[in-house]
Amino acid sequence: MKTILIPTEDHDAMPAVLEAARLVAKTFDSYMEGFAVHPAAGTYVAVEPVSSLAISGAYEHDAELAAQARTTFENFMRAHDVPASRGDDGVAFSHGWPRSEAEDDLFIGSYGRLFDLIVLGRPGRAAQNPRMPPLEAALFDSGRPALIVPPTVPKTIGKNVLVAWNRSTEQATTNSFALPFLRRAEQVMVLEVEGGTTPGPSADQAAQHLRRNGIKATALTKKPGGRSVGDAVLEHAASIGADLLVKGAYTQSRLRQMMFGGATRDILANAHLPVLMAR
Repeated sequence: MKTILIPTEDHDAMPAVLEAARLVAKTFDSYMEGFAVHPAAGTYVAVEPVSSLAISGAYEHDAELAAQARTTFENFMRAHDVPASRGDDGVAFSHGWPRSEAEDDLFIGSYGRLFDLIVLGRPGRAAQNPRMPPLEAALFDSGRPALIVPPTVPKTIGKNVLVAWNRSTEQATTNSFALPFLRRAEQVMVLEVEGGTTPGPSADQAAQHLRRNGIKATALTKKPGGRSVGDAVLEHAASIGADLLVKGAYTQSRLRQMMFGGATRDILANAHLPVLMAR
């Protein structure tokens, strides 16, 4: 996790996003890069029901938006004594803002391929909430994991980790991306919710795989108890005081989740802790 990308815009989770990125960067001695992001031209309504309406057409105030976003980013870095990058290839705890212009959501998917982690706010319906398209670009086009942060500023990330194991390829991929966090964690629990899995290895087997990678992981299988799988995962995360959830994204299709619901949709709508997602 040596390089972290932070798409920056005006929403209510931005302070939490910046602090989450800083906590991760401090842990891994990472470089953080920010840039201003705006809606893609011609976007009218995001696909996911948890998202808010997006602005249609080309954005008319890019220069102002970019300046405001840069001010937000750099003021935070100065307030927390994060040094500016030296501009060479050396890796160190630092920040940079190399792009003077704002970029659209699609840029996140392509440029994000150069980073180990993309940090974004958890989407919501209200106008002041983060939008869904930046997260979709990160998850579906970058090939990198996204750290999704709720509006509450986190105090820690990665000390007590819950892995939402559903036996899927997407979850196995996400576990691999999460290994740097898992190796440093004080506690790792692999949770499987009955009725919320695809054919594949059990939670016990997944925990054994992590232990073979030097991670002190335990496994638990539980019944949903009349709740959705996503709600059962989030309730358990809260009950153990987890400060990071590792969750594979969209084992079912986005269309199916929009129509019938799914764990990814529930977690994106309701998580109160940072979530590491990939697919």
